[in-house]
This record gives sequence, C-alpha cells and structure tokens, in this order.
Amino acid sequence: MKHSIYNSDKGRLEILSHYEQYLNSFDFEVERAFVDTDIGKTHVLIAGPKEGKPLFIFQGGNCINPMTLSWFKPLIQKYRVYAPDTIGHPGYSEQKRISAKDNSFAQWIAELMDYFNVAKCAFVGPSYGAGIILRLATYMPDRIDCAALVSPAGLKLGSKMEMIQHILIPLLLFKKTLSSKYLEKIADKMSARCMKEVDRQIIGDIFRYVKLEQEMPKLTDRKELTNYISPTLIIAGEKDIFFPEKIIKKRAEQVIPNLTIFHAFNMGHFPSDDYLEKINNVIIGFLNKYY
Repeated sequence: MKHSIYNSDKGRLEILSHYEQYLNSFDFEVERAFVDTDIGKTHVLIAGPKEGKPLFIFQGGNCINPMTLSWFKPLIQKYRVYAPDTIGHPGYSEQKRISAKDNSFAQWIAELMDYFNVAKCAFVGPSYGAGIILRLATYMPDRIDCAALVSPAGLKLGSKMEMIQHILIPLLLFKKTLSSKYLEKIADKMSARCMKEVDRQIIGDIFRYVKLEQEMPKLTDRKELTNYISPTLIIAGEKDIFFPEKIIKKRAEQVIPNLTIFHAFNMGHFPSDDYLEKINNVIIGFLNKYY
C-alpha cells in the first residue's frame, strides 16, 4: 500500500463497503462510469434525467462521494448530475494526491466535462469540493455557468487554535485509543451535534484507514478571479469550525466579483437534515434564476 491513500487493503475494502451501502440506500437510479484523464482514472456517479441540464457536484474532502451526493438529492429530480470521486480521496478514483494549489484540478474537471460533452454548466460543491470549483474559476472561468459553494474551502480558514483543540487533539487520541468518546467529540463539533450515526461510523473508519488529505485548496485571491463573472451563491454555517460564516462572508465579498447571493445558517460543517432541506431550497431557487 506504499502508493495508496489507504493504510491497508483491509481498510480500503472497508471504506468501499461503506460506499456501496450508501449507494444502495438511494431511492434513485445511479449510473457509473470510469473516465481516463491525464491526471488519473476517475470514477463518476451519474444520476437524474438524461434530458436535464448538466450539473457537476464535487464531494467534500476526506469523505466518500455518495455521502456528499446524498446532501443534494433534490437536485437530481431536474438536473443530469455528474458526481466524480475526487482523485486522491476515498472512493474508486486514482489514489494519488494532486495539488489543489495550481491548475491540476481545473484540467481534471475540464477533461471530465469534455468526456461527457459538456462545454459549460452549473457546479455545486461543499467544503473541499467548493475549493476545487474555485480552482476551475481561476484557470477556466468560461466553463462555469454558475456555481453554488457550500461551507467553502479556498477562501479563508477558521481559527487554527480551535481546530487544534476540538479536531486535531481528539483525532490523535482517537487514532491512539479508538475510543468512541473522541470520535463523538469530533463529530459533534463538525456537525453541531447532529451527525447521523452512519456518517459518524464512516468518518471514524476514514480516520482509521485513510492517510488523510491535509492540504487545503489554495486560498483564492481577487486577482485570480478577474475573469470570473459567473453568478455565484455561497452558503455558510455560523457554527462551522473550519469555514465560519463571519470570516467567509467578508472574504467572499472581497474576492468573488459576482457574488450574487450569500446565505448563512446556524449550522456546523455537517448540516442536519433540516438545514439540508433549506440549503437545497436556496440552491434550487438560485439555479432556477441563473441557470
């Protein structure tokens, strides 16, 4: 497993078992495709009506693609959704890590779009996935029709001291002891005490079996987005330890030229079902108007 993101083959199979169980829980049909790109082979989940407008959804970091896709199920009713497993993150795509600080992810996304004959479309991404979309906005802004970024990476980070206290230290203790109390502390902080049990179990196994991606997407500056004029929606959480609303709003207003809507909810990084319903309503309204 020298060149793998997994600590062992047993761990890889455990994570992929979670992946399949999540997929099997969906009440809609999911197609799957493997796409060869210059960056690496990429596994893509495809759902929604074939005649629907194309919509790319990118997963959060250090989690599994079906978990993120489940957050945006209402979008599948209308749009033809393409949800790639991010290269270098848990899933079926190439396991090598690529930089989120240069144009690598932009090139990767462009190749995926070309494969599915999509010249330009809407994008949705939470967390790390939003940071990837901002890399595309930097290098290939003409490929984005509009974008909805939820609890986005790539703008500004929350307090490092809080992350060390509430995430890093409990994570190190969990890895050392495998005690559920430390996992619960992390899950409660990430979700404002509303994380589903199935997601907590998956996050725990990812902590156990995956060499976590520790490099966040590059913090985007205004000069990089000079040519990016697409309507952009940002949704942020007031209790998000990684990307809190109070700093994301100010930074987004400084950096994103066409910040069309900024919406905040009193939620953590992992939204509850109630907040997911509200998030999807906001995104659907945004897409109806701008896409």
